[in-house]
Amino acid sequence: MSPVLAGVLQLLALIAALALAYRPLGDYMARVYSSDKHLRVEKWIYKGIGANPNTEMRWMAYLRGVLAFSAASVLFLYLLQRLQGSLPGSLGFRSIDPDQAFNTAASFVANTNWQSYYGEQAMGHVVQTAGLAVQNFVSAAVGIAVAVALVRGFARSRTGELGNFWSDLVRGTIRILIPISVIGAIVLVACGAIQNFAGIHEVGQFMGGSQQWNGGAVASQEVIKELGTNGGGYFNANSAHPFENPNGFTNLFEVFLILVIPFALTRTFGRMVGSLKQGYAILATMATIWIGFTALMMWTEFHHGGPAFDIAGGAMEGKENRFGVGGSSIFAVATTLTSTGAVDSFHSSFTGFGGGITMLGMQLGEIAPGGTGSGLYGMLIMAIIAVFIAGLMVGRTPEYLGKKIGTREIKFAACYILITPALVLVFTAISMALPTPPHSMLNPGAHGFSEILYAYTSGANNNGSAFAGLSADTQWFNTTIGLAMLLGRFLPMVFVLALAGSLAEQRPVPATAGTLRTEKPLFTGLLVGTILIITGLTYFPALALGPLAEGLAS
Repeated sequence: MSPVLAGVLQLLALIAALALAYRPLGDYMARVYSSDKHLRVEKWIYKGIGANPNTEMRWMAYLRGVLAFSAASVLFLYLLQRLQGSLPGSLGFRSIDPDQAFNTAASFVANTNWQSYYGEQAMGHVVQTAGLAVQNFVSAAVGIAVAVALVRGFARSRTGELGNFWSDLVRGTIRILIPISVIGAIVLVACGAIQNFAGIHEVGQFMGGSQQWNGGAVASQEVIKELGTNGGGYFNANSAHPFENPNGFTNLFEVFLILVIPFALTRTFGRMVGSLKQGYAILATMATIWIGFTALMMWTEFHHGGPAFDIAGGAMEGKENRFGVGGSSIFAVATTLTSTGAVDSFHSSFTGFGGGITMLGMQLGEIAPGGTGSGLYGMLIMAIIAVFIAGLMVGRTPEYLGKKIGTREIKFAACYILITPALVLVFTAISMALPTPPHSMLNPGAHGFSEILYAYTSGANNNGSAFAGLSADTQWFNTTIGLAMLLGRFLPMVFVLALAGSLAEQRPVPATAGTLRTEKPLFTGLLVGTILIITGLTYFPALALGPLAEGLAS
């Protein structure tokens, strides 16, 4: 079988698996967030944290819950790392330095999971399981909660109430993420991923020296890493490491985990607003971009530019033989079009255009299908921009799902789409202008610029993947990327929840002959075009200095 055919068959198998899971998972999540019943274990949690799950919150109260919980999480994870040297199960590792502890705490709480450390050489069992793995669950649940709050804003009328954050957080964790993770971890263990609390041990002699590995609860962390679109690997090689991702099947299974909740949330959205067709329109937009990017990535990486590519069957530098060009391309697109950041190959080793595709996927806002929750609310923001543009073209007040999109709503949406590009471009420009940060670049010229641009794109978009080649464990990059991650995660949430509150207060507007049909293919095309144009106008000058320049020169 040719490598190209193998890649295409993997993509088709993945699409079939996602299609099978779409309806049952989407409907189940809609029931989870619409039910007024609480499980016994949930009642215990509410009692323990002193929350009343039946109290409805307006957007400001909902936002305070998000920020308070996240701030407490950052503080807890920071202290856990700073005290690691005194904790049992630390495997003899020292406490984490302040700047790196801040960076890591911000990273995992912001659902970014950017890592400027070697996982197996820095974090012991307690920090990995009680700190990082826990944040993989709850940070993903926060993202879904904010998305559900926005959906309620569309579904409700003449009320500013968006639900209860604490209830949404607990339900997302207990009823959705944990059950799927248990099943997924069993699958990974059965396929060869490790799951233990072993210490450091020597595994052999290599080139005159010894090779040492430590064990860990890898499979359980790997599954929520992908399912929650988190991305932080137990080992430095991330999902290229055989302990995390043993073979071709697990590679495709992990891609499935990355995509299944973000895609299924579009059906949850359709159920909750009372129109499955609206969910299908959002799904079609996400799927069009995802399949298009995957096909383009495969073409660039399979493209034979000389005898070395002919022999290898494509651009194999930095890719695992276990996965090949096809599996690596599918994984790279999935992880950068979502907020996952896990890697099974090194994006810096992709072709110039291939590396640019991974960067552009994040710069779209990671909305195709995006992160758990963040992809849905990001796409709905883009939908609001699209109906606004359509309204300008025909001279009508824009409407979406029966809600008028007025000046206030457009201001919230505009602020949302401007925050992340501003963080990326400003921090990149400052880093290139200062004398010291460029010393961290491994490569000169366009590729070196891409390393820094990718780092801030990954951080501000809460992706977490690294281009490789950039020595990011410095006070400058730990601090600035940490700030980019926090601001890139929580500032947009402010405007999402403010928009949700504004929409929930409106009275529904009846559809007329002049109302734009947002469930039709025409709107899907308009939405795809709006996303690509906005991203292109924002990032094209920076991309021209990095991956485009490198790709044209090669």
